Amino acid sequence: MTTGMTPAEENAILHGPKRLSWGAIFAGVVIAVAIQLVLGILGTGIGLTMVDPVEGTTPGAAGFGIGAGIYWLITTIVALGAGGYAAARVGGATDRFDALVHGMVVWGVTLILTLYLLTSAVGGIIGGAFRTVGAVAGAAGSSVGAVAPRAAEVAGVDEGDVRQEAAAYLSAAPADPAQMTPEQAQKEIAKQLPAMARGGTGGAQAEARVVDIVAAQRKISRPEAQAQVTRAKADFVKTKDKAVATAKSATDTAAGAAAGTSFIIVLALLVGAGAAGFGATAATRRRLR
Repeated sequence: MTTGMTPAEENAILHGPKRLSWGAIFAGVVIAVAIQLVLGILGTGIGLTMVDPVEGTTPGAAGFGIGAGIYWLITTIVALGAGGYAAARVGGATDRFDALVHGMVVWGVTLILTLYLLTSAVGGIIGGAFRTVGAVAGAAGSSVGAVAPRAAEVAGVDEGDVRQEAAAYLSAAPADPAQMTPEQAQKEIAKQLPAMARGGTGGAQAEARVVDIVAAQRKISRPEAQAQVTRAKADFVKTKDKAVATAKSATDTAAGAAAGTSFIIVLALLVGAGAAGFGATAATRRRLR
């Protein structure tokens, strides 16, 4: 007796439908990633056309960032919606829940693949940049004898002149402040400043040394020199406190911006999941009709 059904339909009735098709999911992921890449490159091109430093019409950072975020959100919806629709359609899902699972798996695999690409490619580039910076910092922290020949070779300066200049910087200043040249006085004051900042007995001795140098160099009495040093210390403390307050404010602002960015990313991911699920269930409704 002929039932009028195809072998595939008879097999589906006898053995039950296949609830999850990984081949269809893979196809949906490929489509989603491809669309995301194409639209991302297109958005980069559009953004670069808006940059015109010659005419001074370059958009502000805030507006440019908002526009880029909205565009990224739209491309995410389009890409994942198309990927979820393709997965459910190719997988032949006839149940809405099965289609929704196809869409969610497409979203999850796309997310994992995107994170992998960022951590492997971009992360590798960033890691290489930090390794380069570390190498430069290591070279900067080397001894004068090791770095001076390299610096001299690059700058075209005689190595002997470099070492002579370094020796001049390291030469001891006269004990009597009155016999110091202005350069020696400046170097001696700079040498005493760290001890003054630490305070204590060493700080008091360093401050007394600085007061003697100021009195001898400016040819003023020691009380007058002491007053000048005290004012300089107060100005330094005020500047330092202001710098610390500015740094704290900048840190708070950066933390707030990072928190806001995290919430936006989470919202975009949830919207992408919704787009993938909607596209998949839309394919199911069309198949049922």
